[in-house]
Amino acid sequence: MNKFQAWIMAARPRTLPLALASIGMGAFLAASADLFSWQVLLLSALTTIFLQVLSNLANDYGDSIHGADSADREGPTRAVQAGYISPKAMKQAMIIFGILSFASGLWLLLAALPGNQLLLFLFLLLGIAAIFAAITYTSGSKPYGYAGLGDLSVLLFFGIVGVLGSYYLHAQQLSWDHLLPALSCGLFSTAVLNVNNIRDIRTDEMAGKRSIPVRLGRSRAVTYHWMLLFSGILCSVCYVIVNFESWWQFLFVISLPLLIKNGRAVQHKKTSAALDPYLKQMALTTLLYVLTFGIGQLLV
Repeated sequence: MNKFQAWIMAARPRTLPLALASIGMGAFLAASADLFSWQVLLLSALTTIFLQVLSNLANDYGDSIHGADSADREGPTRAVQAGYISPKAMKQAMIIFGILSFASGLWLLLAALPGNQLLLFLFLLLGIAAIFAAITYTSGSKPYGYAGLGDLSVLLFFGIVGVLGSYYLHAQQLSWDHLLPALSCGLFSTAVLNVNNIRDIRTDEMAGKRSIPVRLGRSRAVTYHWMLLFSGILCSVCYVIVNFESWWQFLFVISLPLLIKNGRAVQHKKTSAALDPYLKQMALTTLLYVLTFGIGQLLV
C-alpha cells in the first residue's frame, strides 16, 4: 500500500455519507419552510467533511496509541497500527484538519450570521466543541470514547446540534418539533456506532475501552440496537403526525425494511467479518432515510 492509499484509508470516506446526513436534514427542513440557502448548505457540508475526516484520523491515532487497534483487531486495518503512517505524521494531519474545520466553520458563520456577533460567538463555541469532541473521542489522556460516552456524543453532534444548528443557519429560527427529526438522525447515527462497537467488543474489552456493548454484553447491546432503530422511526412518525398535511410525508418508511435488515444482521451475525458490511449499510440507510424524509416534506 502506498502513502496516498494509506491516507485515504485513514480518512475513511465511507463514513462521509453519515456525516452529511444531519446537514441534509437541516437543509430539507429549511427548504420545506422556503428558507433554504445553497451557500449555507455547501459551507456546512464542507465543514462537516473536514470534521469527520479529523475525527477519523484522531480515531486511527488514538485507538492505535491506546491499544484498541492492536494486532488482535478484527475490523478493518488502521493506518497507524499497521505502520503505514507514523504517529507523528498522523498528529500533524489532525492539526491540519483541525485548522481547516475551524476556518471553514468560521466562513460559514460569517456568511450565515452577518452582523450578529452574539450568535456568531455562540455558534463558534459550538464549532470549537465539535472539534474538541472529534479529537478527544479516542485521543488524549482520558478519551471519552473509552468511558462509553461516544453514543451520547454522536446523538448530540450528529443529531441535535447537527440538524438544529444547520437549520438555524438557513432559517434564523427554530421550532421545537424539529427536535424529533434531529433525534431520528442522532439515533440512527448512534446505531452505526453501535454496530462498530459490537463488532469490536472483544478487542475493545481487551484494551479497556468501555463502550456501551462492552458494558452491556452482546445480548443486551443487540436489544439496545433495536431500541435505537425503533426510537428513530418513532420520532419521525411523531413529527409527521404533528405536522401532517400529506401522506407523502411518510415516504421515509421506504427505509424501514433496510433498518430491519440491519437489526437482524446485528442480532444474528456473530463474527466481525460478517458484521462489518452492516456498518456501511446502516450509514447509507441513514442517508436514504434523510433523503426520503426530506423529499416527503417537500412534496406536501
